[in-house]
Amino acid sequence: MTDLRRAVDDYIALRRSLGFKLGSHPRLLADFVAYVQAAGAETITIELAVSWAAQPPDGNPGWWSQRLGVVRGFAAHLRAFDPGTEVPPAGLLPRRSYRPEPYVYLPAEVTALMVSARAMADPLRAATVETLIGLIASCGLRPGEALSLERNDVDWTEGMLDIRNAKFNKHRQVPVHPSTLDALAAYAQVRDRYCPRPASATFFVSKAGTRLIHTDVDRTFAAIATRAGLPRPGSAHPPRLHGLRHYVDGGVMCPVGLLLQVGTVPVVISGA
Repeated sequence: MTDLRRAVDDYIALRRSLGFKLGSHPRLLADFVAYVQAAGAETITIELAVSWAAQPPDGNPGWWSQRLGVVRGFAAHLRAFDPGTEVPPAGLLPRRSYRPEPYVYLPAEVTALMVSARAMADPLRAATVETLIGLIASCGLRPGEALSLERNDVDWTEGMLDIRNAKFNKHRQVPVHPSTLDALAAYAQVRDRYCPRPASATFFVSKAGTRLIHTDVDRTFAAIATRAGLPRPGSAHPPRLHGLRHYVDGGVMCPVGLLLQVGTVPVVISGA
């Protein structure tokens, strides 16, 4: 019989040593092990894995599938040490795939969003949100990538952004248009004037000088979009911060930054 709690610790340590973040895995696996032990079992079975994963009973099937996937990875690892371990097969709790379609912005709507952000009462917050919106739109960054930027991630000489927290933990560099670089420099001046002693080295700061929180930015963006008159009539999808990576030009959906970087799109962000 394998000590499941110790096996979980070893599994998490091994995966993290290989570069995996495993955000919720320790909590989920600890809960699963407690479930197995409460059932009086000494090893993992498919039946126990499925009954634990399919909770709560009225939950989202996608969440069930995610929970079972966490157990599947652990069980596959554990089977090398305990041949009696049963590994749940893939597809046992299929995920019902749903990917929301993005709200595809018109260039004028990006401008309207930035004007709406500029009208916020607090000058630092206004400059931060306006410049963040413009940066995501002009460079096609994911919101999380923009929020994770540190001050030394901006190469002012080469006109590049160093993206260290890209999807799948990848590292990439993103070229920026000179107008975007000028806007970032203008924002940095405003930021340093209103927050001369920040609590974080992050490029975009809150009023307290700390890193921006994604959920707070999403709420602010929703309010800004409403004031800017979005969504436009007849739109089936609500505007989201992530959707700023796309816009329509001549009926074709494009990442704004792809064209702005070669100077063909009249979208210029201002930092103040």
